[in-house]
Amino acid sequence: MSVPADAGRRRIEALLQEHEDRVLKRWLEIAISATGSQVDRGGLVDQLRDLYQALRQSFEGSGDLSDLHGLLAELSRDRARQGFTPTETAIVVFGLKEALYETAEEDGSPDALRGFIWFSRVIDDLGLFTVESYAAAREKIIIDQAEQLLELSTPVVKLWEGIVAVPLVGTLDSARTQVVMEKLLQTLVDTGSEHAVIDITGVPAVDTEVAQHLLKTVVAARLMGAECVISGIRPQIAHTIVTLGIEFGDIVTKATLADALAHTLRASGVKVVNGGQSRIAVRTVEA
Repeated sequence: MSVPADAGRRRIEALLQEHEDRVLKRWLEIAISATGSQVDRGGLVDQLRDLYQALRQSFEGSGDLSDLHGLLAELSRDRARQGFTPTETAIVVFGLKEALYETAEEDGSPDALRGFIWFSRVIDDLGLFTVESYAAAREKIIIDQAEQLLELSTPVVKLWEGIVAVPLVGTLDSARTQVVMEKLLQTLVDTGSEHAVIDITGVPAVDTEVAQHLLKTVVAARLMGAECVISGIRPQIAHTIVTLGIEFGDIVTKATLADALAHTLRASGVKVVNGGQSRIAVRTVEA
């Protein structure tokens, strides 16, 4: 670093120390104006003060920015969880340049102005780091939410003793098939069920890929000793399956979930008899 540049840096460090309260107050105003009323003012004050102190310590020490980067990463994660935009998050950091510039301009010395150029580059680098941290945090949130939605969208319910069902709604892709398999197999182990109904009434379309996913799920259940019935074969889906030449082999398919339940009840030794206007399921016991 040249002598003028070194003098400029020392002058900036002096201004940050001498006018700390003023710069912090102006920085807070800029940050609040950029983020609106939704921000927690008390929490933001503490965050900015911690960032300010960490920045000063990095200047006074060996230039290690690890503590400062840690605080910025935490700020980015908090902003991503609270729904702030990348711009609103970055402005919190970039606002320090404007806050200090007013003080440096009033100082008016050549050293202060030269030092402010150096300071701007430092803040620009920190701002870019903040945006990158925000993007990484936001991506992780989206991935976590997608996994939670997958879990919620593939429930496995117990219909009867020894009979479970998986009502599917929406598109069935490779990732979701894996979740369906895992939840179904785990439920079969936990309940000791020997029959499973995979209901695709809520699946908008069945193509070759979807059919392959269903077949894989059935085979996996069979390896656990359970027989599967696929229900929800609507006329449009039946026409598509025939047109594509998809073969389900010896897998039982039914038009409705009720038909599939009646089939699995009979297969599990439960007799369905009419009783007036209602149907009564009675388990038969062999002598």
